[in-house]
Amino acid sequence: MRSQDWSEITDEAALTALLGEPTPAALAKERSALTAIDRDWLAASPFCVIGTADAEGRCDVSPKGDPAGSLVHVLDEHTIAIAERPGNRRADSYRNVLANPHVGLEFLIPGRGDTLRVNGRARLVSDAPFFDDLEVKGHRPVLALVVDVETVFFHCAKAFLRAGLWKPETWAPEAVVPRRAVVAQRMERADTPLDQLDEYYGPRYEENLYVQP
Repeated sequence: MRSQDWSEITDEAALTALLGEPTPAALAKERSALTAIDRDWLAASPFCVIGTADAEGRCDVSPKGDPAGSLVHVLDEHTIAIAERPGNRRADSYRNVLANPHVGLEFLIPGRGDTLRVNGRARLVSDAPFFDDLEVKGHRPVLALVVDVETVFFHCAKAFLRAGLWKPETWAPEAVVPRRAVVAQRMERADTPLDQLDEYYGPRYEENLYVQP
């Protein structure tokens, strides 16, 4: 690939010249505190992605999912907490937060094209009384990411509409990329027989979502 043939944008003035200035409405939609509609959205959202960066600027994006009402807890109009469940223990996002507390969050509701974006400063909490409100199937969170909200706003549906993300007729999860067990064997666990991986990622995988492996 010959990058010398590219027309690269290297400063903000060139970017603005290409894209134009944001509309007044786009600039004005940012808020510094959660409204009642924001709270309703968070209560209905079962999924979010968390963007972080370490002290050197190396980035990570991590998905989080739980039943609606159990993923995120609103502490007040300026503070939310996101539950962490048992996983692979890499904790890339959390290691980043320890070095650089700035986070960007995007909350989704299945079937909706618009999303709620929250930016702020985060800290890790290993236990608190509100953990009881985030319990799922008898299991409290392993920890919580507590975020002090700095900006919050709704993002329009254009990306989801362009992707056709919620159109079932476009879904073909194994048409191009093979099932998870095959991916795991090829990319991560070459020494594990495929039948064992199929069993691992079978029904018991979902049954043990809230149990520490």
